[in-house]
Amino acid sequence: MKRKIVRFPSPLLRKKAKAIKRVTPEIRKLANDMMETMHAVPGVGLAGPQVGELLRLIVADIGAGEIILANPKLVNKKGKREYVEGCLSLPGVEAPVTRADCVVVKGLDLDNQPVEIAAEGLMATVLQHEIDHLDGFVFIDRVEDPSTIKHVAANKEPKETLI
Repeated sequence: MKRKIVRFPSPLLRKKAKAIKRVTPEIRKLANDMMETMHAVPGVGLAGPQVGELLRLIVADIGAGEIILANPKLVNKKGKREYVEGCLSLPGVEAPVTRADCVVVKGLDLDNQPVEIAAEGLMATVLQHEIDHLDGFVFIDRVEDPSTIKHVAANKEPKETLI
């Protein structure tokens, strides 16, 4: 089921999401709804707070396969890379953000099994962007020079896919 995306400046996007104690059938349904919503927009990542659920759950797909993680935690990072980011919660806004180029993220899969994902480039950026949402941050908080924040036509495709 497609969910409504929470738009900035909703206070919900500034709250810290709660840890998931156990992946239940309800959490699996939420993850599937989030994936469907993300693909429909289209985007490459989505976090629980973006669909009104203050739970530590993210989904991502940059075309190399779907990733669903409960309680994702960044455990290692190195290097730096800048991408022009956008966000499904801030339609029509894009800006360059510098993040780690390579990351390792740990979490749980939908079977409550521990998962470790090593990612680089765009996927590393997507994972960091989505984990930020779980901690109450949006990408414009990470922009070093506010003058680089651009407002683009809502129907114009941003330089990078919406995260």
